[in-house]
Amino acid sequence: IGIDRARRLAAGERLTDALHALTRSLGLGAVRVLPASDDPVRTWVDGTPFQEWMIRAGGKAGERAIESVEVRGADTARPCPEAIEAIGRARAVVVGPSNPIISIGPILAVPGIGEALRDGPAPVVAVSPIVGGRSVKGPTEAFLRHAGLPISADAIAVAYGGLLDGLVADEPCEALPALQIDTDLSTPEARREVAEATLRFAIAL
Repeated sequence: IGIDRARRLAAGERLTDALHALTRSLGLGAVRVLPASDDPVRTWVDGTPFQEWMIRAGGKAGERAIESVEVRGADTARPCPEAIEAIGRARAVVVGPSNPIISIGPILAVPGIGEALRDGPAPVVAVSPIVGGRSVKGPTEAFLRHAGLPISADAIAVAYGGLLDGLVADEPCEALPALQIDTDLSTPEARREVAEATLRFAIAL
C-alpha cells in the first residue's frame, strides 16, 4: 500500500485521490479517508523528523524530555477542499483517543481546518487518550509534559485550545461537558460500545 501511495504521489496525483484509490482497492467502499491537506506537512521533534525520533527513542519515547515540536509546511499548506466540505456537512465530529499535540495538532495547524471545526454546525467531541491515569499508547505523556500539562482529562481538554464541545473520559472533567465512561478499548466489543456512546453524547450536545 505504501509503495502504491508513493508511486501515485510521484506521478503527480493528489494525496486525496491516492487515498481514495487505495481504500477502494482494499474493498473499503464505506470508508472515505480525507487528509487535512494535499500539501506536504511534516512534524519534527527536537530537530528530527517525528518517525525518526520515534525509532531512535524506541521504548523510551514516553520518558524523554522534549524540547521542541515543529510542524513544517503547515503555514503555507492549503486545506483539502473535500475535508472542509465534509466538516461542514457533519452531524458530529469525533476525535479519537489520539495525542492532541503530535497527532491531532499537525492537522489543526493547517490553515482553515480549525476554523472549519469551530465555525461548523457539528459538535466536536474528543475521546481522551488517558485511561486509568496513563496514555493509551505512544508518548502522549511526554508531549503533555512538554506543553506544561498534567496527565489528566482536563489537560486533554486544555490541549485542544477551546476547539472541543465535549470530552469522553474515564475520569471527571471540569473543563468541558463530559461523558464519564469506561474508555478501555482493548476489545472490539469495548471499542464499539465507546464509539456508540460517544456518538450519542456528541449528537445530544
